[in-house]
Amino acid sequence: MCETLGISERRACRVLGQHRSTQRKPPQGRDDEARLTADVIELAREFGRYGYRRLWLGDSSCVRLKPEHPNPVRPCDFVQDRTNDGRAYRTLNTLDEYTREALMIRVDRQLNSTDVLDALTDLFIQRGPPRFIRSDNGPEFIAPKIRDWIELVGAKTAHIEPGSPWENGYCESFNARFRNELLNGEVFYSLREAQILIERWRKHYNMDRPHSALGYGAPAPDVFILIDRRPTMH
Repeated sequence: MCETLGISERRACRVLGQHRSTQRKPPQGRDDEARLTADVIELAREFGRYGYRRLWLGDSSCVRLKPEHPNPVRPCDFVQDRTNDGRAYRTLNTLDEYTREALMIRVDRQLNSTDVLDALTDLFIQRGPPRFIRSDNGPEFIAPKIRDWIELVGAKTAHIEPGSPWENGYCESFNARFRNELLNGEVFYSLREAQILIERWRKHYNMDRPHSALGYGAPAPDVFILIDRRPTMH
């Protein structure tokens, strides 16, 4: 290049602010560069909707009832989508606001107040009742049998103000990721396929997916406890 421009290498490097050694030493890549590139491409292919920060590994809740430990506040909300044949289905999403864990995604063609009651019953049996259930004012959540049952098991309802979805910010954020990372990229040919793949995604979301609010850790990662099986001396 210097010969083409008719100037010396010394002058060209001085003008560009480069050390002359940069023109004499061939670039040396890292030994693991090819493997690193392949890993990044594979991650981008599998989790292409994450964004670059999550490839390497908000707090929008309303002020009231801010969680300070696991389990006190569980938000619930619905998401609607369609299978390939055009038929609608709904998901009932329930989270733990503190850990960000997706506790349940119930999937069915229709989900009414009875279905909500059944789903919450199953979850309460598995995890125990929370202090509060946060939801909007949809008919499935404000039905008397739902409110009476929640009170009966020792929990309380925390309905957000009408037209204020930001007051259920954790669930709204989760729903957006759920749609962006799964629903917008999949075609479900049957309800059963939707149920299986959505449950698989829920487990991935809990155990593997990095969350910026958790220091790019997962809400409920798999933990392996090493047990010392060596015989003890008596």
